[in-house]
Amino acid sequence: MEHSPKEGAGPEPSGQPPATDSTRDGGSGVPPAGPGAASEALAVLTSFGRRLLVLVPVYLAGAAGLSVGFVLFGLALYMGWRRVRDGKERSLRAARQLLDDEERITAETLYMSHRELPAWVSFPDVEKAEWLNKIVAQVWPFLGQYMEKLLSETVAPAVRGANPHLQTFTFTHVELGEKPVRIIGVKVHPSQRKDQILLDLNVSYVGDVQIDVEVKKYFCKAGVKGMQLHGVLRVILEPLTGDLPIVGAVSMFFIKRPTLDINWTGMTNLLDIPGLSSLSDTMIMDSIAAFLVLPNRLLVPLVPDLQDVAQLRSPLPRGIIRIHLLAARGLSSKDKYVKGLIEGKSDPYALVRVGTQTFCSRVIDEELNPHWGETYEVIVHEVPGQEIEVEVFDKDPDKDDFLGRMKLDVGKVLQAGVLDNWYPLQGGQGQVHLRLEWLSLLPDAEKLDQVLQWNRGITSRPEPPSAAILVVYLDRAQDLPLKKGNKEPNPMVQLSVQDVTQESKATYSTNSPVWEEAFRFFLQDPRSQELDVQVKDDSRALTLGALTLPLARLLTASELTLDQWFQLSSSGPNSRLYMKLVMRILYLDYSEIRFPTVPGTQDWDLESLEAGSSVDAPPRPYHTTPNSHFGTENVLRIHVLEAQDLIAKDRFLGGLVKGKSDPYVKLKVAGRSFRTHVVREDLNPRWNEVFEVIVTSIPGQELEIEVFDKDLDKDDFLGRYKVSLTTVLNSGFLDEWLALEDVPSGRLHLRLERLTPRPTAAELEEVLQVNSLIQTQKSSELAAALLSVYLERAEDLPLRKGTKPPSPYATLTVGETSHKTKTVSQSSAPVWEESASFLIRKPHTESLELQVRGEGTGTLGSVSLPLSELLQADQLCLDHWFALSGQGQVLMRAQLGILVSQHSGVEAHSHSYSHSSSSLNDEPEALGGPTYPASPVLEVRHRLTHGDSPSEAPVGPLGQVKLTVWYHSDEQKLISIIHSCRALRQNGRDLPDPYVSVLLLPDKNRSTKRKTPQKKRTLNPEFNERFEWDLPLDGTLRRKLDVSVKSNSSFMSRERELLGKVQLDLAEIDLSQGAAQWYDLMDDRDKGGS
Repeated sequence: MEHSPKEGAGPEPSGQPPATDSTRDGGSGVPPAGPGAASEALAVLTSFGRRLLVLVPVYLAGAAGLSVGFVLFGLALYMGWRRVRDGKERSLRAARQLLDDEERITAETLYMSHRELPAWVSFPDVEKAEWLNKIVAQVWPFLGQYMEKLLSETVAPAVRGANPHLQTFTFTHVELGEKPVRIIGVKVHPSQRKDQILLDLNVSYVGDVQIDVEVKKYFCKAGVKGMQLHGVLRVILEPLTGDLPIVGAVSMFFIKRPTLDINWTGMTNLLDIPGLSSLSDTMIMDSIAAFLVLPNRLLVPLVPDLQDVAQLRSPLPRGIIRIHLLAARGLSSKDKYVKGLIEGKSDPYALVRVGTQTFCSRVIDEELNPHWGETYEVIVHEVPGQEIEVEVFDKDPDKDDFLGRMKLDVGKVLQAGVLDNWYPLQGGQGQVHLRLEWLSLLPDAEKLDQVLQWNRGITSRPEPPSAAILVVYLDRAQDLPLKKGNKEPNPMVQLSVQDVTQESKATYSTNSPVWEEAFRFFLQDPRSQELDVQVKDDSRALTLGALTLPLARLLTASELTLDQWFQLSSSGPNSRLYMKLVMRILYLDYSEIRFPTVPGTQDWDLESLEAGSSVDAPPRPYHTTPNSHFGTENVLRIHVLEAQDLIAKDRFLGGLVKGKSDPYVKLKVAGRSFRTHVVREDLNPRWNEVFEVIVTSIPGQELEIEVFDKDLDKDDFLGRYKVSLTTVLNSGFLDEWLALEDVPSGRLHLRLERLTPRPTAAELEEVLQVNSLIQTQKSSELAAALLSVYLERAEDLPLRKGTKPPSPYATLTVGETSHKTKTVSQSSAPVWEESASFLIRKPHTESLELQVRGEGTGTLGSVSLPLSELLQADQLCLDHWFALSGQGQVLMRAQLGILVSQHSGVEAHSHSYSHSSSSLNDEPEALGGPTYPASPVLEVRHRLTHGDSPSEAPVGPLGQVKLTVWYHSDEQKLISIIHSCRALRQNGRDLPDPYVSVLLLPDKNRSTKRKTPQKKRTLNPEFNERFEWDLPLDGTLRRKLDVSVKSNSSFMSRERELLGKVQLDLAEIDLSQGAAQWYDLMDDRDKGGS
């Protein structure tokens, strides 16, 4: 490109060659070679040498006998590097050309003459600031001098002192170049606060910066030559004061991550290799974002003793937006099959972004109208400026296909309060359905109960809805303990709320660090949550102090704020931490929107009332109305123990040789069938299997029992028996030998027990522990509770194709068990009135999944109810409207009952009853049945309640192991449960990888040896492993139980490090109790007990 001559420049050369001396050298007649000829010859030689160097790798590969594939791989790597490098250089040239002659290029683009385009262009609310660019251009060389001094005199010494390998580190060349930063546009926002000015600067830097570094010790050179940076920089001038300089401080930050492109030199040329190029730029952008992208900001105070510096550096968020990503429709099809001949669908998922906060939805396979039903909560720091961005992609094995995006300014959500719309996707086809709610931050603890009640009616996935937000301003610490050798620590802080942990930066070589950082946590229920603070050395191995703060303290503090010093535990006597904790309740004014009803609140379905109608619509029900039989089910526990004197059915050699039988048992009850395993060649088999089934009190039901001999063709009949369920349900327990009918001989030992659900969670932990004791190896895990669900109706389901009502049905699922309701034809408000029951084995971790589907239309909405919420509810019951993901609500009742066994060690009483053994048989007598003697495990409950008493003896020097040792007299088995270990000894710097090995002495063979799985890097492992040995009681009492806690010495070694052991003489233990107890670990010389 040609440039016009600048003002003040000299005249252009005339083009005549300069006069030269015609003197000949020595009369040789040959003119001397000029400097142009020498430089041309040097250039030719250099070019030839470079091309010759290309052949060197080929020669070396051939000399080394390597495959030609290595050469091709290197060539491909070089071509990729060259392509990335050339692309960066073209981009830099184009950007520089635009900035050098922006006015002329803009005029050419707009087809306007030079005179028609003004010197500046005004847009609706963005103005150009050429006067500011001229100031920056004049200041730029002096800024370059300052940067050179800063890097050489401050940064370089710091780098050299940080690592002994960098003692020769130096900046060899620092030049910011001639291209300064340009301000493309300036936008001034009207602020709601009078003491604040908001500016948005559209910053563009396309510079010829050159910074070279060298580490002479390793002959290493690297650097940067050319850089692009584009972004919107927000500048906030606050507070405005009545004294000079009028502005108290300047805050600067990028609202969104700026785009960055760097041209590397020297050793860093490798970063231009494809893959490494984007990775390196991303890492640098992460570093920039760590201090200059929201929520981080750079604060420059302009006046001394500025108040509330921490508040200016990390202000409270403006609010929270709860984003309900509901669904999408009309997406484009991206999947192709048979080389594009067959068009498939798409596997869509969505990315939701607000600033640096990013969320990814789950993938919906083969669907152009996906329903996600997911909820995210994002922190909004700046309004206006931040945007909600949703991008939809098609999931593919290689590269995901782009399906479209939408953007929305958060200011519109703030203005509306709630937005529930379909938004068109730009760059693709289709729409995405979002419900956006603006949650205000209130310093009012009285609103918490109302918010928690509302949140119980919200089904949120993948995380439950939050009720509050906690902002922690971490300021400084004082007098932290020193490291070994009186060395100054490098302290950093870990802050945790439940399973969310955040870390501060590390400050080096000080025991009085200053961090000045802010952290933010979402809280589901601040009444029961805690903030855990751990001050550690940057290696994370040394703890310098700890603090646990119940967040309930903030609820009683003024303005929900604590601003003070906190004393650290497990630290020095004067070690303390200064923090400011601010809690805010997340509140949405629901008076203007429709919300699902929860117990105790009013909700009128205003949309169902016709305008101008004089007849009032019936009020919307608050609760379900199940029939009187709902929730009256019991659980029948069937224990098939053994059989005797079965007939022999097997024959060999044409019937000449009489064999035995291979018996198994079939059970039929309440529409369910069960079958035991086969015992080979035994006429007195022992099965020891437990089955459970949900039964009602309908009279006339029977338990059908049949015994068969397993054969290759047709199984032979060995006998049958029928038991009336009325007898078992009335008596509560039956333990008898049943004489088999329709066969000459044989009898079956059966134990039946009725388990009645109880609406209290007080005994759940005891039930779970007792179930682990009586669990048999051949049976599935025993149920601890019964879940009863009544699904009454749904409302406001989405229509088909926008106009036609669906034909909905619902499925209720817990684990692998499902129940499907009837289908209601063409209704958006179906009434099902159906109930279902489920056996629950782990109430703390299982959940009820409800899905509403339409015949031929797919999923209409879903609800996920964790059973842990039922455990916290009154009477273990929830009965209200539940919001469906997507659109609509369902009215449902879910109630849980704990299954307390009368004959397995847990009493049938509530907390108000006596714990005496006389109450164990009260219920069977009340039902009219006989009183049965207590089983051998009847006293387990009394010991279980004291197994973890707070008045335990202190832990020994090697730690402790928690064991349950019990003899099951009915099954003639010794049972041991390895629960856990605590406070194990640590040898060396690394934590051990513990496991527990169990031996029955004096035997040391494989048949009696048991071993738990290994736990990685912990001093407090949890095992919960159950081991069994088939032994008579007299043989058990002659044994000793040897329990050893060991750790692998190393990855490559087979040696095992003994952490401690305990040896129990089984003759000295009451094996009928089955109590969980802690035992002190001893070394190999002293094998002590508890």
